[in-house]
Amino acid sequence: MWWLYLYVGLSTAGLLVLGVLAIRVFAAVRELARQVAASTAALAAASDRMQRAARPLAERAGQISRG
Repeated sequence: MWWLYLYVGLSTAGLLVLGVLAIRVFAAVRELARQVAASTAALAAASDRMQRAARPLAERAGQISRG
């Protein structure tokens, strides 16, 4: 009979461990999502700056090819 209590106790402990690990994975995924969002915003800003910097160069290249 004590084997039954042992199995139930071990099962409960296993479920608790899985629950803790699931919470840790959830927290890591949220942090990763924040980092991806920040990287996306940084890339969008860098792309915008690059387009603004390249516009005068493209205009000058167009003038050279027409000239």
